[in-house]
Amino acid sequence: MRMTTQNDCQSCGMPLKNDPKGGGTYSDGAKSHSYCSYCYADGRFTHPDMTVDQMKILSAAKLRDQGYPLFVARLLVRNLHKLERWNAGASRPLASGARAK
Repeated sequence: MRMTTQNDCQSCGMPLKNDPKGGGTYSDGAKSHSYCSYCYADGRFTHPDMTVDQMKILSAAKLRDQGYPLFVARLLVRNLHKLERWNAGASRPLASGARAK
């Protein structure tokens, strides 16, 4: 079984290499290779009711906290709606035993 690996969190867009915990976790403790630990833990989203627009605001604020100018922060979050979590046709993340091929 082949696991898919993303370079960026498919919820917030953060580069997964910057995640201090090395990625989110499934309910069995296995690492997610699609979501960061800030967005996904124990097999569920940490903010399940968050909208993509709310995520854009939160992500831009985090980038501003890191010293990015506002226009750069907005530029970096402008395409979050294209990520797996926000894609209209996407389903919820698979359980760790049923990872995508």
